[in-house]
Amino acid sequence: MKILVLAAHPDDEVLGCGGTMARRVREGHEVEIAILGEGITSRHASRDQADPAQLGALHSDSHRVAEMLGASRLHMFGLPDNRFDTVAMLDVVKVIETLIDEVRPEVVYTQHGGDLNVDHQVLYRATLTATRPMEGTVVKRVYSYEVASSTEWAFHRFSPPFHPNTFVDIAETLEVKVAAMEAYESEARPFPHPRSPESLRAIAHRWGSASGLRAAEAFQLVRAVE
Repeated sequence: MKILVLAAHPDDEVLGCGGTMARRVREGHEVEIAILGEGITSRHASRDQADPAQLGALHSDSHRVAEMLGASRLHMFGLPDNRFDTVAMLDVVKVIETLIDEVRPEVVYTQHGGDLNVDHQVLYRATLTATRPMEGTVVKRVYSYEVASSTEWAFHRFSPPFHPNTFVDIAETLEVKVAAMEAYESEARPFPHPRSPESLRAIAHRWGSASGLRAAEAFQLVRAVE
């Protein structure tokens, strides 16, 4: 099975489905990651004020994380961080359509559409457009994932709210996820931040207890074609 994980920013892929990716690779499936946004430039008044060295270090971290998770390829693009809403939707869709044509995934994981972060919202909608179920479409399942510090911080005020209906056992790969997040030195945070190791473990145990598992990642199945 070929799996494509779409992420708006470096670290979203780990927060949303790092444990699941590591598990699927161990099971013999092929996983590719695509990060559409450049990351961190929104922390400055304008994009050109961002330190190129810091941005380069973040992208290097992304490649190291992809290796830790076992992904076969990492695709990186340069959409403006936290400014996806300034990019024509069609342009975002075409990036994803090109990826679908190249990777030919059966399963796609993407950001949740009701997140606080606008880039997540745009990516979600663009994914649904790029994977619309026309005759001959290779994508059979689309899932959205939560991102700690964005999904829950929307407090269910944006549509659609995150209502997970699919759970993946990550008891054996939870620590891989935690280690991968810690590899993002500029993005990891100390407890009680949602991106801290303690919080990530707590989230996994929470979803595990909700699904009869010791640790789990939660997803919302958007569409399945059998």
